Amino acid sequence: MSDVTKTVQKWHASFKKGTDFDSWGQLVEAIDEYHILARQLQKAVQSSNSHDFTKEQKKTLGKFATCLEMRSASLQCTQSQEEFKLEDLKKLEPIIKNILTCNKDFPFDVQPVPLRKILAPGEEENLELEEELDAGTGAGSTPSFPSRVPGTLLPRLPSEPGMTLLSLTIEKIGLKDAGQCIDPYITVSVKDLNGIDLNPVQDTPVAARKEDTYIHFSVDVEIQKHLEKLPKGAAIFFEFKHYKPKKRFTSTKCFAFMEMDEIKPGPIVIELYKKPTDFKRKKLNLLTKKPLYLHLNQTLHKD
Repeated sequence: MSDVTKTVQKWHASFKKGTDFDSWGQLVEAIDEYHILARQLQKAVQSSNSHDFTKEQKKTLGKFATCLEMRSASLQCTQSQEEFKLEDLKKLEPIIKNILTCNKDFPFDVQPVPLRKILAPGEEENLELEEELDAGTGAGSTPSFPSRVPGTLLPRLPSEPGMTLLSLTIEKIGLKDAGQCIDPYITVSVKDLNGIDLNPVQDTPVAARKEDTYIHFSVDVEIQKHLEKLPKGAAIFFEFKHYKPKKRFTSTKCFAFMEMDEIKPGPIVIELYKKPTDFKRKKLNLLTKKPLYLHLNQTLHKD
């Protein structure tokens, strides 16, 4: 059996594993598997010295990776308007299984994943290390920065009698290398104990300014669910992200979270943890021993 046939068999097995998790309701595991497979397909598409696949086959693999991302996005946001269903994804199984001989048209009108990094869980650490090595040897040139879209913040929900809404003002974050962060922003999400999204995920706009060891945001985030409707054990996560020009991808530098018993009016500072973001809150490692935190202010709205 040739190496390329073995590779295709591994892809098919990974696809089956992901869709099985998906159908069993193990959504976190399904998303991880979809991300890993999408990353592997993207590697095959981008490899300049790979003659195992034709130009058309690479195009199909790129579209396949797009569908995996679309399904992951549907699982991560329960209120996604453009849902990509599991039964749609399963229609692609014959294509990945028979990619070397399949001549059928791709069943969905999607574009191949653009030439950028798709990061499998935990992969950012390796890329960070590569970048440090590049910096040490002076390798690589700095390309122009792509402009990032403005934030995706949502308006406050309508009030309901007896229900409480939470507004969070993200004031600033303390980091020892604050001045070196390019296009920094924060992704805010609300997760249950299993790491499943309970709200639409929101991104802040790029930070307003940097000063010493602080990056200032001064932006309001409206939590998209009444507090009384959040399940026990839920938490609000804040992922600090910035652009890595040498690697051409946006990296999560650190994260913080706030649990339900910490919700009370007024200012609060919360600790920063090392990536990868652990939405299940089981393996937490502080980012630094220095007194550097995420600074927030909470406002409760109740009719």
